[in-house]
Amino acid sequence: LDGTLLDTLADLAASGNAVMRGRGLPEHPVEAFRRFVGDGTAAQVYRLFPEDRKPDPDEHAAALAEYMAAYETRWNATTRPYDGIPALLDALAAAGVRLAVLSNKAHAFTQRCMAEFFGAWHWDFVFGLREGFPRKPDPAGALEIAERLGLAPRDCVFLGDSGIDMETGRRAGMTPVGALWGFRDADELRAAGAARLLAKPGDLLELAPTQQG
Repeated sequence: LDGTLLDTLADLAASGNAVMRGRGLPEHPVEAFRRFVGDGTAAQVYRLFPEDRKPDPDEHAAALAEYMAAYETRWNATTRPYDGIPALLDALAAAGVRLAVLSNKAHAFTQRCMAEFFGAWHWDFVFGLREGFPRKPDPAGALEIAERLGLAPRDCVFLGDSGIDMETGRRAGMTPVGALWGFRDADELRAAGAARLLAKPGDLLELAPTQQG
């Protein structure tokens, strides 16, 4: 979702910096958040603290609550789909490709973002980080989606913008495909096992006939 379908970076940064500002701690440039996000909100908030000022569990929990409250007020202030994503979704839907989302973003916010920006398309499953379920790169969520779709993992493409996504797809036995328009770079995606890197969303259509065939 974040960094693949939606450019959420500025809203994530504004929320995180609000937490730091409220605690009298240094804020971070927006670009720094490319490295902070990807493996869940709790980990993201922990990384915001300076190395010599990491929070204890109580402060971490409080900061996480502050972050969620801040994000609640600005989650869609500047967030928008990446250029080319709506056209890609139109083409995939026309080709009969099944669509699902698996995110480490909080489940409620994942569903809210999808309803706000992608409600025009049918999604078989939209899963954020759910209580009792492991976060990516554990492949459990990806395998659950494949099973519930009635598809073999080898017939699924796992598109994402981070090494965590590539590892998830690889461990699930899917084809991991890296989105170069997202938050991370080509070196990270390759190192994590990307089978292919895409420069723009429409390039994914080259894989659709093979995966559907």
